[in-house]
Amino acid sequence: QVQLVESGGGLVQAGGSLTLSCAASGLTFSEYSMAWFRQAPGKERTSIAAIAGPYDSTYYETSVQGRFTISRDNAANILYLRMNSLKPEDTGVYYCAAERGLVIATTAASYRDWGQGTQVIVSS
Repeated sequence: QVQLVESGGGLVQAGGSLTLSCAASGLTFSEYSMAWFRQAPGKERTSIAAIAGPYDSTYYETSVQGRFTISRDNAANILYLRMNSLKPEDTGVYYCAAERGLVIATTAASYRDWGQGTQVIVSS
């Protein structure tokens, strides 16, 4: 049974940084495509970054490109999201998602396993 546990969220001022972590268990981590999704208040859950494949191919949603970095530690079974230059519009609940496979996926329907989410609030 796959379990994903996010941590690292919190309250930060605009321009600040946070690093989210997602600890995974119950899976062969390197065989899974991983992603971070964000759900802002009143909006649907959307993908903001994903990583997959033997060469750690990555995807970034346009609004976070250049500010966020997704990475993974396959030995420790941890997915990271480094967030710099945070903006108020980055506020939301951040979810870690996993799907067995080596191809980047960007839709919520593509991912079977989800964490419980961690809240990020960026104040102006």
